[in-house]
Amino acid sequence: MLIFLSRRKIYDEYNDEEVELTKEEIKLIRRVLKGKAPHGDFDPYAPYIDWFKWEDSKHPLSNAPEPKTRFIPSKWEAKKASNIIFPDVLQCFIFGSLCLVNLQVLGLVRAIRKGLIKFDKPKEEPHFYMLWGDDASSSEKTGHLSYIPAPKPNLPGHEESYNPSLEYIPTQEEINSYQLMDEEDRPKFIPKRFTSLRSIPAYENAVKDSFERCLDLYLCPRVRKKRINIDPESLKPKLPSRKDLKPYPATCYLEYRGHKGAVMSISTEASGQWIASGSSDGTVRLWEVETCRCIKVWEFGEVVQYVAWNPLPELPILAVSVGQDVFLLNTGLGNEETQRKVKELLHVATSTVLDDSGNKLSAWNWLQDDEHEGIRLRHFKTVYSVEWHRKGDYFSTVMPADILFSHVLSKKFTQRHPFKLHGLPVSAVFHPTRSIFFVSTKKNVRVYDLLKQKLIKKLETGLREVSSISVHPTGDNVIVGSRDGKLCWFDMDLSSKPYKVLKCHPKDITNVAFHRSYPLFASCSDDCTAYVFHGMVYSDLNQNPLIVPLEILRGHASSNGRGEFFFDIHVAYTCTHRVLDCKFHPRQPWLFTAGADSLIKLYCH
Repeated sequence: MLIFLSRRKIYDEYNDEEVELTKEEIKLIRRVLKGKAPHGDFDPYAPYIDWFKWEDSKHPLSNAPEPKTRFIPSKWEAKKASNIIFPDVLQCFIFGSLCLVNLQVLGLVRAIRKGLIKFDKPKEEPHFYMLWGDDASSSEKTGHLSYIPAPKPNLPGHEESYNPSLEYIPTQEEINSYQLMDEEDRPKFIPKRFTSLRSIPAYENAVKDSFERCLDLYLCPRVRKKRINIDPESLKPKLPSRKDLKPYPATCYLEYRGHKGAVMSISTEASGQWIASGSSDGTVRLWEVETCRCIKVWEFGEVVQYVAWNPLPELPILAVSVGQDVFLLNTGLGNEETQRKVKELLHVATSTVLDDSGNKLSAWNWLQDDEHEGIRLRHFKTVYSVEWHRKGDYFSTVMPADILFSHVLSKKFTQRHPFKLHGLPVSAVFHPTRSIFFVSTKKNVRVYDLLKQKLIKKLETGLREVSSISVHPTGDNVIVGSRDGKLCWFDMDLSSKPYKVLKCHPKDITNVAFHRSYPLFASCSDDCTAYVFHGMVYSDLNQNPLIVPLEILRGHASSNGRGEFFFDIHVAYTCTHRVLDCKFHPRQPWLFTAGADSLIKLYCH
């Protein structure tokens, strides 16, 4: 508050001081009291200029003069102001100041209404923030921590009562048996019985449980993840129904009995009318398929490792591997012209034997075998398998050493393959349509071009030990069996790695086979079973092969609990109920299986 003291002094009560007015201030106050402008250069009747319009500040908004009442008080206002206790000088000073403020406020209001003055919007501060930093891996961008309720503990049962029933209280023998169990399987709570609540002791694991609970809360993820509800059945591959894939072998229809030892190998004739079998009892038998009649038997006195029928129907010749020899036998089938041609092929004009050292084969090792009416092809090591070429004039032999031989029946000629196998060979097969040779070692399968005499591809199996191999009739797909029960399907046009790996047998796979015309393949194993699969290969290169498991064939069992001994590559196994070989019928969807129980079974549809 300002209090007038004299003509030149004013007391400022707010600041508690006396202010002395200068001559210029007194002159200014007197001009205001007389109704004049505070400054001499101010014209109250000049047109009003909006100084807040910065773009067009030189041009007035209106030419009309401002009203007099806005600057000069009227007589009534001057009379009313004279009644105030303040002196005239102070009244004029305050009134003039108010007029100036009023002008400034009106100008600001006009500028704000016209949008000439725009206020900056205040920056909006986020109401929430990431407590744990930027979580870019979060699947749900919520921007804040949502409340995650703690999981509810399970409600206590009757056994957790302080006075449970006797049926919930374990005996001392049961408590002792808990100590023999694994810690994970051991019960976490053993019920006890107390007479009253006072006798219940304190919980011994209270501190430990509290610590583990705090540890779980500390380590739990701060992200809410949505659990996807997916039906497990929808994750299974959609395979066609087995009813739509018929026909395939499913039922044992015939049994061929006659061998006294384990049947090591079987082979079907090209027409499908006859089947040959070799056994550990040293015999080779020729069977009629439809009647189970044995029409011929050859005695060799040693374990027959392998039998293979010539693929040409006009050449009923059977190749038999016995020890170090390969016998080419005349089965006696066919008409007189066929027999005449077979006898000409199985006749050796001159014959030589191995040299004295026994390490090298001589130039000619073809011997005439009058006892069996055929040819005896001598080798210096045990022959494991024999495979015919599709033309029927060539065949290969595999020995359990880094040696492969090709033989020409018409020329009685033997040639050693110059391929470097980098491992012991297990089996070898010819390509069905091209001059390509597949050789399987214990770890991989090597593919050679016979014309160019070079390696063209190497199939990496990744198996512990390869046991058998079979080539699809089109030649673009290969299946490989192993000693660890796995079966690998290779697509030659796709990759050198397996297209599919099927873990079907719990024990070793002894043989695998493709059907010549039907989309079927099979595998037999030491677990006394044979598995039949549907394997459709499409002509469209963009479509992958379809593999569907169809049937598990059982039926071979032990023979009076006796084990049969036989030689398999390097090791002599003792066997009672193994399935040693399986072959498809060339025309029908039938499967032949040979077991260690001296039986041959025919499974039909």
